[in-house]
Amino acid sequence: MLADMKGPEGKRSKTKNLGGASAQVESSSLQRTPASEDGGEALGSYWLMKSEPESRLEKGVDVKFSIEDLQAQPRQTTCWDGVRNYQARNFLRAMRLDEEAFFYHSNCRAPGIAGLVKIVKEAYPDHTQFEKNNPHYDSSSKEDNPKWSMVDVQFVRMMKRFIPLAELRAHHQAHKASGGPLKNMALFTHQRLSVQRLTREEFDFILSLEEKEPS
Repeated sequence: MLADMKGPEGKRSKTKNLGGASAQVESSSLQRTPASEDGGEALGSYWLMKSEPESRLEKGVDVKFSIEDLQAQPRQTTCWDGVRNYQARNFLRAMRLDEEAFFYHSNCRAPGIAGLVKIVKEAYPDHTQFEKNNPHYDSSSKEDNPKWSMVDVQFVRMMKRFIPLAELRAHHQAHKASGGPLKNMALFTHQRLSVQRLTREEFDFILSLEEKEPS
């Protein structure tokens, strides 16, 4: 996962898994509940969450965390810690159980959507904000009033094929002219946010790309 450590919006980087999640691995079938585009309270929202699949040291800690690393975790579940941007944090707080997110490989040689995860624990305080030896330590955050939150995510499945950033960008550019579903996708309009909300139309269109040969 990619920490929001680069610039005002930044990216989230996963430092380590500390366990604690108890959800069981379940079916990889996708839910089709209506998405809410404006608020965070309604069930059925869709998300994109960025993580770094290649090694990078942040204050001496390797922040690498790929979708394969998630698969290797106990019960294929981990906490999504290290988000240090307020908008991205608010999106984490808006997430509800069983909502799904694309797992996006970022800050790497081949960026793009690698798979699907689901939310198995709603927002709670991010412990890394209090750990002085952690790259995401925040001395201004207090335990009785924590500034930063995290959720637990669980692996659902790999994409049938990796959806590269270049392909998504080509569709975004085409859709800006045609009015297609990716015309306002946050991956391009708010590029540095590590947690992004997707519309139902964006989510469904990206899923449909799995079945098509890249153009």
